[in-house]
Amino acid sequence: MAVDLGMEVGTLVTPSLHPQTVASLEDYDDDTKGELAQVVTAFDTAYKGIAQVFEAREKAKQNLAWSEATQTIMAQDFADKVFAKVAGGFDKVHRNLTSGIAALEKELTGPMDTAAAGRFGREIRDHVKALPDGKRTPFVIDAIERGDFDAAAAVLSAPAYLSGLTEAMQANLVRQWHTKQNPVKEKRLRAMQAALDLVHQRGGLVFKELERAVGAPPHKVKALRDANTAAEKAFVMRGS
Repeated sequence: MAVDLGMEVGTLVTPSLHPQTVASLEDYDDDTKGELAQVVTAFDTAYKGIAQVFEAREKAKQNLAWSEATQTIMAQDFADKVFAKVAGGFDKVHRNLTSGIAALEKELTGPMDTAAAGRFGREIRDHVKALPDGKRTPFVIDAIERGDFDAAAAVLSAPAYLSGLTEAMQANLVRQWHTKQNPVKEKRLRAMQAALDLVHQRGGLVFKELERAVGAPPHKVKALRDANTAAEKAFVMRGS
């Protein structure tokens, strides 16, 4: 189901849960909105669901046959259903983003194809190894930025020590190689990481907003429910 990102920001629910917060992420655009569509949907479900609880609570107040306690209990019952749906959606998004990020990280940090190195691979590695300390990494970075992928691949597709590099230095340069070749993948990774951070930051607001919508904290609703159950039992006929 399509989400209307232009949906009005109401006054009942915190705007921090409006789906537009996802679309406002720095890297949200045509390249990344496919990966973030599920996140937009999760926020949309949360925002609309909580708004429905607020609206239901107001409707309940108009039912003169219900006491305030009954209104609160009914609102909590509805809120529980909304929470189950919203929490399930956020959990699914969390799993999908986590696995998606791991997959992209693997692609952007994976080893380079040794076939990428040109026929002068050995000579290039010897040249880099002979450079003074502090000059080897800039040489490879410059090759990547200039598009001289033969030179970069000669160094990065072979063991690091052959070029006088450490494994950590080479791993960082390999990441730069992949990023240069796949800028859209890098953008998607950033967008998914930002979206996952957003889920972590805003997910806790769902519980707080539902509590506001119900109008009472869970422990008070439980006390009301227990009292209601006890009262109902008092009206049950017992055998002699």
